[in-house]
Amino acid sequence: MRTLVVMIVFATLGLSQEPLPLHVDVNLVNVDFAVRDTQGGLASHLTRDDFEILEDGVPQKIEFFSRTADVPLTLGLIADFSGSQEHFLKRHHKDLQLFLSEVLGPNDRAFLICFGNHLRLASDLTPSTSDLMDGLKAFEHDDRHFPELGPAGEDRELGTAFYDAIYYPVTEKLERTVSGQKALIVFSDGEDNSSAHDMMDAIEAAQTANVRVYGMRYTEGNHGRLTARNKYGIRVMDRIAVETGAAAFDAEQGDVKKWFDEIGEDLRSSYSLAYYPTTPQSQDGSFRKITLRAKKPGLAVRCKTGYFARPIHASAR
Repeated sequence: MRTLVVMIVFATLGLSQEPLPLHVDVNLVNVDFAVRDTQGGLASHLTRDDFEILEDGVPQKIEFFSRTADVPLTLGLIADFSGSQEHFLKRHHKDLQLFLSEVLGPNDRAFLICFGNHLRLASDLTPSTSDLMDGLKAFEHDDRHFPELGPAGEDRELGTAFYDAIYYPVTEKLERTVSGQKALIVFSDGEDNSSAHDMMDAIEAAQTANVRVYGMRYTEGNHGRLTARNKYGIRVMDRIAVETGAAAFDAEQGDVKKWFDEIGEDLRSSYSLAYYPTTPQSQDGSFRKITLRAKKPGLAVRCKTGYFARPIHASAR
Protein backbone atom coordinates (compact mmCIF):
# COMPACT_ATOMS: atom_id res chain seq x y z
CA MET A 1 0.00 0.00 0.00
CA ARG A 2 1.11 3.56 -0.62
CA THR A 3 0.32 6.78 1.28
CA LEU A 4 0.03 10.06 -0.61
CA VAL A 5 0.46 13.38 1.17
CA VAL A 6 -1.73 16.13 -0.31
CA MET A 7 -1.26 19.76 0.75
CA ILE A 8 -4.54 21.62 1.14
CA VAL A 9 -4.27 25.42 1.07
CA PHE A 10 -7.03 27.66 2.42
CA ALA A 11 -7.35 31.18 1.01
CA THR A 12 -10.38 33.35 1.73
CA LEU A 13 -10.63 37.13 1.33
CA GLY A 14 -6.87 37.47 1.34
CA LEU A 15 -6.50 35.45 4.54
CA SER A 16 -4.52 32.22 4.46
CA GLN A 17 -3.58 29.42 6.78
CA GLU A 18 -0.62 27.08 6.80
CA PRO A 19 -1.06 24.17 4.37
CA LEU A 20 -2.50 21.10 6.09
CA PRO A 21 -1.21 17.69 5.02
CA LEU A 22 -3.95 15.20 4.21
CA HIS A 23 -2.76 11.61 4.52
CA VAL A 24 -4.69 9.31 2.19
CA ASP A 25 -4.06 5.59 1.83
CA VAL A 26 -4.24 4.73 -1.86
CA ASN A 27 -5.30 1.23 -2.83
CA LEU A 28 -2.13 0.49 -4.79
CA VAL A 29 -0.29 -2.81 -4.34
CA ASN A 30 3.48 -2.78 -4.95
CA VAL A 31 5.43 -5.94 -5.75
CA ASP A 32 9.21 -6.24 -6.14
CA PHE A 33 10.39 -9.51 -7.70
CA ALA A 34 13.31 -11.36 -9.25
CA VAL A 35 13.20 -13.60 -12.31
CA ARG A 36 15.70 -16.39 -12.99
CA ASP A 37 16.03 -19.02 -15.71
CA THR A 38 16.47 -22.76 -15.29
CA GLN A 39 20.24 -22.32 -14.86
CA GLY A 40 19.74 -19.80 -12.06
CA GLY A 41 20.75 -16.80 -14.13
CA LEU A 42 18.87 -13.52 -13.93
CA ALA A 43 16.38 -12.89 -16.74
CA SER A 44 16.87 -9.34 -18.01
CA HIS A 45 15.20 -7.13 -20.62
CA LEU A 46 11.66 -8.23 -19.71
CA THR A 47 8.67 -5.87 -19.91
CA ARG A 48 5.25 -5.72 -18.29
CA ASP A 49 3.83 -7.68 -21.23
CA ASP A 50 5.96 -10.66 -20.18
CA PHE A 51 4.04 -11.09 -16.91
CA GLU A 52 0.58 -11.76 -15.58
CA ILE A 53 -0.47 -11.14 -11.99
CA LEU A 54 -3.49 -12.43 -10.08
CA GLU A 55 -4.90 -11.50 -6.69
CA ASP A 56 -6.91 -14.30 -5.09
CA GLY A 57 -7.10 -15.90 -8.53
CA VAL A 58 -8.44 -12.77 -10.26
CA PRO A 59 -6.28 -11.25 -13.05
CA GLN A 60 -5.07 -7.71 -12.35
CA LYS A 61 -3.95 -4.91 -14.66
CA ILE A 62 -0.31 -3.88 -14.22
CA GLU A 63 -0.39 -0.10 -13.92
CA PHE A 64 3.30 0.59 -13.21
CA PHE A 65 6.40 -1.38 -14.16
CA SER A 66 10.12 -0.68 -13.77
CA ARG A 67 13.53 -2.22 -13.26
CA THR A 68 14.71 -1.96 -9.66
CA ALA A 69 18.08 -0.67 -10.89
CA ASP A 70 16.20 2.49 -11.92
CA VAL A 71 14.79 3.24 -8.44
CA PRO A 72 16.53 4.01 -5.11
CA LEU A 73 17.21 1.21 -2.64
CA THR A 74 16.72 1.39 1.12
CA LEU A 75 18.49 -1.54 2.78
CA GLY A 76 18.51 -2.65 6.39
CA LEU A 77 21.32 -4.82 7.74
CA ILE A 78 20.12 -6.77 10.79
CA ALA A 79 22.94 -8.45 12.72
CA ASP A 80 22.34 -10.99 15.51
CA PHE A 81 24.81 -10.43 18.36
CA SER A 82 23.37 -12.97 20.77
CA GLY A 83 25.75 -15.53 22.27
CA SER A 84 25.91 -18.02 19.40
CA GLN A 85 26.06 -15.38 16.66
CA GLU A 86 28.26 -12.52 17.82
CA HIS A 87 31.41 -13.75 16.07
CA PHE A 88 29.89 -14.50 12.66
CA LEU A 89 30.09 -11.05 11.04
CA LYS A 90 33.54 -10.43 12.48
CA ARG A 91 34.82 -13.14 10.15
CA HIS A 92 33.14 -11.55 7.12
CA HIS A 93 33.90 -7.83 7.36
CA LYS A 94 35.64 -7.81 3.98
CA ASP A 95 32.79 -9.70 2.27
CA LEU A 96 30.20 -7.32 3.71
CA GLN A 97 32.23 -4.22 2.83
CA LEU A 98 32.68 -5.39 -0.76
CA PHE A 99 28.97 -6.21 -1.06
CA LEU A 100 27.92 -2.77 0.19
CA SER A 101 30.38 -0.94 -2.04
CA GLU A 102 29.00 -2.78 -5.08
CA VAL A 103 25.29 -2.52 -4.22
CA LEU A 104 24.89 0.99 -2.79
CA GLY A 105 24.73 3.79 -5.33
CA PRO A 106 24.64 7.54 -4.64
CA ASN A 107 20.83 7.53 -4.37
CA ASP A 108 20.66 4.44 -2.14
CA ARG A 109 20.72 4.30 1.66
CA ALA A 110 21.33 1.61 4.25
CA PHE A 111 21.20 1.28 8.03
CA LEU A 112 22.60 -1.22 10.52
CA ILE A 113 20.79 -2.68 13.51
CA CYS A 114 22.52 -5.05 15.93
CA PHE A 115 20.44 -7.10 18.34
CA GLY A 116 20.44 -9.54 21.19
CA ASN A 117 17.40 -9.18 23.40
CA HIS A 118 17.25 -5.47 22.50
CA LEU A 119 17.68 -3.70 19.15
CA ARG A 120 20.41 -1.08 18.78
CA LEU A 121 20.81 1.32 15.85
CA ALA A 122 24.53 1.08 15.09
CA SER A 123 24.34 3.21 11.93
CA ASP A 124 21.40 5.24 10.68
CA LEU A 125 20.43 5.71 7.03
CA THR A 126 23.49 6.52 4.93
CA PRO A 127 24.82 5.92 1.40
CA SER A 128 28.32 5.46 2.86
CA THR A 129 29.81 1.98 3.14
CA SER A 130 32.52 3.29 5.47
CA ASP A 131 29.92 4.75 7.86
CA LEU A 132 28.15 1.39 8.04
CA MET A 133 31.37 -0.55 8.63
CA ASP A 134 32.50 1.99 11.25
CA GLY A 135 29.17 1.52 13.03
CA LEU A 136 29.58 -2.25 13.00
CA LYS A 137 33.12 -2.10 14.38
CA ALA A 138 32.10 0.41 17.04
CA PHE A 139 29.25 -1.84 18.16
CA GLU A 140 31.57 -4.85 18.32
CA HIS A 141 33.89 -2.82 20.54
CA ASP A 142 31.21 -1.39 22.88
CA ASP A 143 27.47 -1.94 22.44
CA ARG A 144 26.26 0.23 25.34
CA HIS A 145 26.00 3.66 23.71
CA PHE A 146 23.72 3.11 20.72
CA PRO A 147 20.06 4.23 20.53
CA GLU A 148 17.43 1.55 20.97
CA LEU A 149 14.75 0.67 18.41
CA GLY A 150 11.31 -0.52 19.47
CA PRO A 151 9.96 -0.21 23.03
CA ALA A 152 12.85 1.36 24.93
CA GLY A 153 13.72 -0.05 28.33
CA GLU A 154 11.48 -3.11 28.05
CA ASP A 155 12.54 -5.78 30.55
CA ARG A 156 13.70 -8.95 28.76
CA GLU A 157 15.47 -11.78 30.54
CA LEU A 158 16.42 -14.03 27.61
CA GLY A 159 18.88 -13.30 24.84
CA THR A 160 17.44 -13.15 21.31
CA ALA A 161 14.63 -10.98 19.89
CA PHE A 162 14.76 -12.29 16.31
CA TYR A 163 11.15 -11.49 15.31
CA ASP A 164 11.33 -7.99 16.79
CA ALA A 165 14.55 -7.47 14.82
CA ILE A 166 12.48 -7.77 11.65
CA TYR A 167 9.22 -6.18 12.83
CA TYR A 168 10.60 -2.89 14.21
CA PRO A 169 13.05 -2.06 11.39
CA VAL A 170 10.16 -2.57 8.94
CA THR A 171 7.58 -0.53 10.88
CA GLU A 172 9.89 2.21 12.20
CA LYS A 173 12.40 2.58 9.34
CA LEU A 174 11.12 1.09 6.08
CA GLU A 175 7.34 1.38 6.16
CA ARG A 176 7.68 5.18 5.97
CA THR A 177 9.80 4.99 2.82
CA VAL A 178 7.28 5.86 0.10
CA SER A 179 9.28 5.23 -3.08
CA GLY A 180 11.91 2.81 -4.27
CA GLN A 181 12.66 -0.76 -3.26
CA LYS A 182 13.18 -1.92 0.31
CA ALA A 183 14.95 -4.95 1.72
CA LEU A 184 16.44 -6.42 4.87
CA ILE A 185 19.38 -8.79 5.16
CA VAL A 186 19.22 -10.67 8.46
CA PHE A 187 22.36 -12.35 9.82
CA SER A 188 21.12 -14.87 12.36
CA ASP A 189 20.17 -18.48 13.08
CA GLY A 190 16.44 -17.67 13.20
CA GLU A 191 16.06 -18.66 16.85
CA ASP A 192 14.00 -16.44 19.17
CA ASN A 193 13.29 -16.38 22.88
CA SER A 194 12.48 -12.77 23.84
CA SER A 195 10.45 -10.98 21.14
CA ALA A 196 7.21 -9.12 21.81
CA HIS A 197 6.10 -10.13 18.28
CA ASP A 198 5.87 -13.50 16.56
CA MET A 199 6.78 -14.83 13.13
CA MET A 200 3.46 -13.91 11.53
CA ASP A 201 3.73 -10.33 12.82
CA ALA A 202 7.14 -10.07 11.15
CA ILE A 203 5.88 -11.55 7.88
CA GLU A 204 2.74 -9.39 7.79
CA ALA A 205 4.73 -6.21 8.45
CA ALA A 206 7.22 -7.01 5.68
CA GLN A 207 4.56 -7.99 3.14
CA THR A 208 2.47 -4.91 3.84
CA ALA A 209 5.48 -2.59 3.48
CA ASN A 210 6.76 -4.49 0.40
CA VAL A 211 10.05 -5.39 2.08
CA ARG A 212 12.02 -8.42 0.93
CA VAL A 213 13.74 -10.18 3.85
CA TYR A 214 16.92 -12.07 2.92
CA GLY A 215 18.48 -14.44 5.42
CA MET A 216 22.20 -15.14 5.87
CA ARG A 217 22.02 -18.06 8.27
CA TYR A 218 24.73 -19.36 10.56
CA THR A 219 23.59 -22.24 12.76
CA GLU A 220 25.71 -23.43 15.67
CA GLY A 221 24.74 -27.04 16.31
CA ASN A 222 25.50 -29.35 19.22
CA HIS A 223 28.85 -31.00 18.44
CA GLY A 224 28.15 -30.74 14.73
CA ARG A 225 24.56 -32.02 14.96
CA LEU A 226 21.46 -29.87 14.55
CA THR A 227 19.12 -29.69 17.53
CA ALA A 228 15.34 -29.38 17.25
CA ARG A 229 15.73 -25.67 18.06
CA ASN A 230 18.31 -25.30 15.27
CA LYS A 231 15.98 -26.95 12.76
CA TYR A 232 13.10 -24.71 13.78
CA GLY A 233 15.26 -21.59 13.28
CA ILE A 234 16.24 -22.79 9.80
CA ARG A 235 12.58 -23.29 8.84
CA VAL A 236 11.69 -19.85 10.22
CA MET A 237 14.31 -18.04 8.15
CA ASP A 238 13.39 -20.02 5.03
CA ARG A 239 9.69 -19.24 5.45
CA ILE A 240 10.13 -15.51 6.08
CA ALA A 241 12.31 -15.26 2.96
CA VAL A 242 9.82 -17.15 0.77
CA GLU A 243 6.79 -15.24 2.05
CA THR A 244 8.46 -11.89 1.32
CA GLY A 245 9.89 -12.80 -2.10
CA ALA A 246 13.51 -13.17 -1.00
CA ALA A 247 15.85 -16.10 -0.25
CA ALA A 248 17.72 -17.55 2.72
CA PHE A 249 21.29 -18.80 2.49
CA ASP A 250 23.26 -21.20 4.66
CA ALA A 251 26.54 -19.43 5.43
CA GLU A 252 28.19 -22.76 6.22
CA GLN A 253 27.29 -24.25 2.84
CA GLY A 254 29.19 -22.59 0.02
CA ASP A 255 31.00 -19.27 -0.14
CA VAL A 256 29.50 -16.32 1.75
CA LYS A 257 30.75 -14.00 -0.98
CA LYS A 258 28.71 -16.01 -3.51
CA TRP A 259 25.57 -15.55 -1.41
CA PHE A 260 26.24 -11.81 -1.16
CA ASP A 261 26.64 -11.71 -4.94
CA GLU A 262 23.25 -13.38 -5.43
CA ILE A 263 21.53 -10.96 -3.06
CA GLY A 264 23.21 -8.08 -4.85
CA GLU A 265 21.98 -9.36 -8.22
CA ASP A 266 18.44 -9.52 -6.87
CA LEU A 267 18.56 -6.00 -5.49
CA ARG A 268 20.08 -4.35 -8.55
CA SER A 269 18.66 -6.43 -11.41
CA SER A 270 15.08 -7.36 -10.58
CA TYR A 271 11.72 -5.73 -11.29
CA SER A 272 8.95 -3.77 -9.63
CA LEU A 273 5.27 -3.50 -10.56
CA ALA A 274 2.11 -2.08 -9.06
CA TYR A 275 -1.61 -2.58 -9.58
CA TYR A 276 -4.96 -1.42 -8.23
CA PRO A 277 -6.90 -4.47 -6.94
CA THR A 278 -10.17 -5.03 -8.77
CA THR A 279 -11.85 -6.92 -5.94
CA PRO A 280 -14.15 -4.51 -4.04
CA GLN A 281 -13.52 -6.22 -0.69
CA SER A 282 -9.74 -5.87 -0.97
CA GLN A 283 -9.47 -3.45 2.01
CA ASP A 284 -11.11 -5.57 4.71
CA GLY A 285 -7.86 -6.45 6.48
CA SER A 286 -7.68 -10.06 5.33
CA PHE A 287 -4.86 -11.80 3.49
CA ARG A 288 -4.76 -11.42 -0.30
CA LYS A 289 -2.81 -14.06 -2.21
CA ILE A 290 -0.60 -12.84 -5.07
CA THR A 291 0.33 -15.05 -8.00
CA LEU A 292 2.86 -13.58 -10.43
CA ARG A 293 3.87 -15.60 -13.50
CA ALA A 294 6.21 -15.08 -16.42
CA LYS A 295 4.54 -15.83 -19.76
CA LYS A 296 7.76 -17.15 -21.30
CA PRO A 297 8.58 -20.79 -20.46
CA GLY A 298 11.58 -21.67 -18.34
CA LEU A 299 11.41 -18.61 -16.09
CA ALA A 300 10.82 -18.68 -12.33
CA VAL A 301 9.49 -15.62 -10.48
CA ARG A 302 10.33 -14.95 -6.84
CA CYS A 303 7.97 -12.47 -5.16
CA LYS A 304 5.99 -12.10 -1.96
CA THR A 305 3.09 -14.53 -1.57
CA GLY A 306 0.56 -11.81 -0.78
CA TYR A 307 -0.28 -9.00 1.61
CA PHE A 308 -2.68 -8.14 4.42
CA ALA A 309 -5.10 -5.48 3.18
CA ARG A 310 -5.65 -2.39 5.28
CA PRO A 311 -8.74 -0.16 5.30
CA ILE A 312 -8.51 3.07 3.31
CA HIS A 313 -8.69 6.13 5.53
CA ALA A 314 -8.02 9.83 5.32
CA SER A 315 -6.97 12.07 8.15
CA ALA A 316 -5.73 15.63 8.44
CA ARG A 317 -2.82 16.06 10.82
